[in-house]
Amino acid sequence: MDFKLTEEQELLQDSVSRMVRTEIEPRLKRHDATKPLPKQTMLEIYGILAEMGLTAPRLPASVGGGEMKMLDYGLAFEQLPPVIAISLISHECTIARIHAEGGAEHVSALLPDLIAGRKICCTGSTEPNTGSDPRGIQTRLTDLGDECSVSGAKMWITNGTISDVMIATCSTGRGEHGATVMQRVLIERDKSPYEAREIPVLGFKQGHLSEMSLNDCRVPKCNVLGQGGDAARILQSTWVGNRPLLGLCAVNMAQKALDLAIAYAQVRKQFDEPIGRKQLVQGRLADIATAITTSRLLCYHALSTIDDGGRADGTSAMAKRYATTACAEAISLAMQVHGAMGVAEETGLEQLYRDVRMLPIPDGTNEILTLIMGRELTGINAIRPDTRAPRLAAE
Repeated sequence: MDFKLTEEQELLQDSVSRMVRTEIEPRLKRHDATKPLPKQTMLEIYGILAEMGLTAPRLPASVGGGEMKMLDYGLAFEQLPPVIAISLISHECTIARIHAEGGAEHVSALLPDLIAGRKICCTGSTEPNTGSDPRGIQTRLTDLGDECSVSGAKMWITNGTISDVMIATCSTGRGEHGATVMQRVLIERDKSPYEAREIPVLGFKQGHLSEMSLNDCRVPKCNVLGQGGDAARILQSTWVGNRPLLGLCAVNMAQKALDLAIAYAQVRKQFDEPIGRKQLVQGRLADIATAITTSRLLCYHALSTIDDGGRADGTSAMAKRYATTACAEAISLAMQVHGAMGVAEETGLEQLYRDVRMLPIPDGTNEILTLIMGRELTGINAIRPDTRAPRLAAE
């Protein structure tokens, strides 16, 4: 077992880190930190990410993908500003799903612009009344002959307002044993318009978390993807990879908090000496560093397991659940090291505190991840004893 990164992996990390400092962070700083970034700025950033091969890292090179191992993708992903990383994960997963489910016409017509960052895409699964349970999906896909009609609402969709292309998870009715049959459909906004609005939220305020409305949205029948009922399987295959990536977003923020706390502890004086000399402060710094290291290694382990072809459901759930919880606590401890300055906007810690709180929700809440881990350990499904039913939607 070798924990040392290869020379190529270190170069990848350094290259992405440099790109973030010189190309992405200046663009973020030019805009209000409390408002969603303009679409033009997001397109500029996606163009930069495309040059690094990060817009389609899971796809083969033959279709323009980066053909990266998941661990290498994670090493690069960890360096990105989390608000951009969250947007990227929605974009690149949708690209992967189009490649996996779409026909040759979709791959040739859509993937070049999406991979190059000239267009932005998203996936719409969650609804106002449906999160973890796919049986609750109410967005309806109706066959009208040469075309289909999509009607319903989607909620909490990353990239929704700035998207040009969307994959919507729909219901076509009830199938065997009364289970909902899910079908995914590709919607091109310029041909099949849909509405989207921003949802004001606690963190990631420069991002685009959206509510979307589909009212008799007509799409060509050829845009129906995959086979009826296999939507949960396609979602599952990408969710397993997403979870440790989201854990690494939390690691990114906790590392920044630790760096700030160490620097502050070295210069801030109380009782005639730096607070870094105090045992309680050193204990807090040690706890923060431990949370970061364990979270990072769990996420790397989950990604490596995927690369090795192992079953990563429980490992992936564990990585996100632990990292988002441990790193949130780490940021809180870093704020405490700063005392009153910990809640001041100028340190940036309060933004990290708000942003990290956003991570336990997407791609499986911590409660759902706990049950996935329990199922892997016991072989017993705590939610759905009927094994014929679809798996958890948040998987």
